[in-house]
Amino acid sequence: MLGYLLCSRATMGVKLIEQVSKLIFFCLIITICNGSTDPNDLQVLNDFRKGLENPELLKWPKEGDDDPCGPPLWPYVFCSEGRVTQIQAKNLGLRGILPQNFNQLTELNNLGLQRNNLSGMLPSFSGLSKLEFAFLDYNSFDAIPFDFFNGLTSLRVLSLEENPLNVSTNGWSFPLDLEKSTQLTNLSFVDCNLVGTLPDFLGTLPSLTSLRLSGNKLSGSVPSTFAQSSIQVLWLNNQEQGGFTGNKPCTSSTGPWFGLNCNSNSEVTIINLPKHKLNGTLSPSLAKLDSLHEIRLAENNITGIVPDDYTKLKSLRLLDLSDNNLESPLPNFHGVKVITVGNLFLSNQTGESASPISSPNSTYNPSNAPTSPKQIVSSSNHKRLDTVAGVSVSAVVAFLVVYLFLCFFKNKKTSLDASSSIVVHPRDPSDRDNVVKIAVSSNNIGSLSGKTGTSFFSNISGETQNSYLIEAGNHVISVQVLRKVTDNFASENELGRGGFGTVYKGELEDGTKIAVKRMEHGAIGNKAVEEFQSEIAVLSKVRHRHLVSLLGYSIEGNERLLVYEFMPLGALSQHLFHWKKLELKPLSWSQRLSIALDVARGMEYLHGLARETFIHRDLKSSNILLGDDFRAKVSDFGLVKLAPDGEKSVATKLAGTFGYLAPEYAVMGKITTKVDVFSYGVVLIELLTGLTALDESRSEEIRYLAEWFWRVKSNKEKLMAAIDPAFEQSEETYESITIVSELAGHCTAREAYHRPDMSHAVNVLSALVEKWRPVDDELDQYSVIDYNRPLPQMLKIWKDAESNESSYSNAASLEDSKGSIPVRPTGFADSFTSADAR
Repeated sequence: MLGYLLCSRATMGVKLIEQVSKLIFFCLIITICNGSTDPNDLQVLNDFRKGLENPELLKWPKEGDDDPCGPPLWPYVFCSEGRVTQIQAKNLGLRGILPQNFNQLTELNNLGLQRNNLSGMLPSFSGLSKLEFAFLDYNSFDAIPFDFFNGLTSLRVLSLEENPLNVSTNGWSFPLDLEKSTQLTNLSFVDCNLVGTLPDFLGTLPSLTSLRLSGNKLSGSVPSTFAQSSIQVLWLNNQEQGGFTGNKPCTSSTGPWFGLNCNSNSEVTIINLPKHKLNGTLSPSLAKLDSLHEIRLAENNITGIVPDDYTKLKSLRLLDLSDNNLESPLPNFHGVKVITVGNLFLSNQTGESASPISSPNSTYNPSNAPTSPKQIVSSSNHKRLDTVAGVSVSAVVAFLVVYLFLCFFKNKKTSLDASSSIVVHPRDPSDRDNVVKIAVSSNNIGSLSGKTGTSFFSNISGETQNSYLIEAGNHVISVQVLRKVTDNFASENELGRGGFGTVYKGELEDGTKIAVKRMEHGAIGNKAVEEFQSEIAVLSKVRHRHLVSLLGYSIEGNERLLVYEFMPLGALSQHLFHWKKLELKPLSWSQRLSIALDVARGMEYLHGLARETFIHRDLKSSNILLGDDFRAKVSDFGLVKLAPDGEKSVATKLAGTFGYLAPEYAVMGKITTKVDVFSYGVVLIELLTGLTALDESRSEEIRYLAEWFWRVKSNKEKLMAAIDPAFEQSEETYESITIVSELAGHCTAREAYHRPDMSHAVNVLSALVEKWRPVDDELDQYSVIDYNRPLPQMLKIWKDAESNESSYSNAASLEDSKGSIPVRPTGFADSFTSADAR
């Protein structure tokens, strides 16, 4: 019996060992299948590391110690099914060379190595058919192989700028292989030793919208194919050796370019482009147009200063730059009628009464003309690529609404219940910050003394402060004014409520609508006052078209009010989660893409393009506001944190909204810009699914949206089932949905260093938004136009239709031509503005 028991136990032990062995083997197989990186990809990464002088900056484990595709993933490496799909290692200070077997990463989709110190010969990218985004700019690569561009059929964005390519062999010519890259949207070869002429195929690439070729050695002229291209941004300035002749604006076969008048000697005499939404700065090159009589650029979004060189224009008689965003100083012109009213940041503004010379007998005749080969001029009123030499443009934000407020309060101050006076002190050249100081007083409270700008925030919470000095752009406004325009904060004007207080809609007598945020009396504590101060401080320093503008504020007794531009379509959250209840139309996929790009651009500006780096800390769908055209702006800056110079992370008290908080912030209170990236990723998931970030009423599996999305995004069937059924889906939309889903996954990665920067989100989304512009529908209305008809005949037709309006010769008026000349489609992405060729 004892022998039987021993035998039985021995048999059971053998079976147990066999089962455990099978289990271990099974787990090993699963680990190998799920985590093992393709051997070729692993070899390329190891060769990349060996070619670096400072590989420790990558923070990769020692060779042989780990698997790049994880888990866990190597820093800056992204994988799918064991294949490397992305390498994002920009601005790390890497020194060394790239391995010549780099094109063995055949699943590579996105490469970001910009702003390092990489050198030597670029490896061939031949055969990387899945590569869509490649950023190699601002390095020191000195050679490029002839087959570098071969087979890049999926390429969308490529930047090689600021690399001395083939400098020892006198440069390199335009690669003809790029003709097959038909999905290319953005191409930047700035300052990279490019020689020769521009090939005709550049004008025929169907998706190309941004072409930046400044600072090279190009020759010849712009090919005729560019006239019908989709290019919106064209940089051809600063070509060395003088071989680039450009195109002649006065002697084209159809007459002068739109917006220009010329004399009998084919010299430009008038530049007439008011009301064209031109963005950027004025180029000094205009001073080379010796016969220029008039410059009419009123009511645009032009920034910067007026170049001193314009005073050298001997024939100039009229310079109309009114209603822009120009800054001081203004040069001294002699014998020139200068009109600069409506430029809030320009002192010594001049208008009709200040002019020493009467205006020529002519009227405004805005035409649908863009743009400039000096740098950029972008216009949303056209789709054609026309060029006006010399107007330099970069992306900026217009704040003309602020000027309207200044005029309103100046004109209406005598009608207020308790009148206020505003005294504007012009800029003092000795002022280090070069800001305009505004002193505001209330006539019903006796005499006042001004506070210095530095002491403003220390006094802001006082009960009796009645005079403040602040930076221009944010005006102290009497609470009586705000009571009047909101009908004494009537409930029917209430737009919404939040932690700070209640937001009301107001309307000025001229019909301008505003939004007034009023702090609840019971909420006036230290935290609320800090948020109030923070909002004013941040929005005094940042201006961007995708950040809501702060127009003014009021501090009287217990009242704390902020005044913003009015966003008529309200918060994004209403259109995602409450559209049925509010009887709204659901957002289409193209609208969601455009909104995602707008928010990414606003956040990119806060993180790296403003003068200082700001961290929002409370980015969410309810803090994203929509304008009439569904263009989005980020709002609510009460929790914004300034990132100290040189510090990678900041420890702070927890703030924000659960569901959007990054793990490292929620657990340790440490913040970097990657905290905002995580929140942005959650917003992307909300745009994809139509679900809120956190909902306690949902099942535990789907309660936390980001966590649930990570589990379903890699499975096509599950992903498509998770997509919001409110917008139309198809096989065509699936591609872009997949790309946005992948981006959302990267943005919500658990480890902060695995998340991309906001600039990467802009790169990814800009191509998708441009792909989704509604070209066909909008161009149908123009199909009756005969573009082969000579321009003089077309002008005669337009002039005959003008009835009682006069016009300049050789230029069509905006009102009569806007239905004839194709405009830029609604929702089309704006010009890229950063050094990464966006």
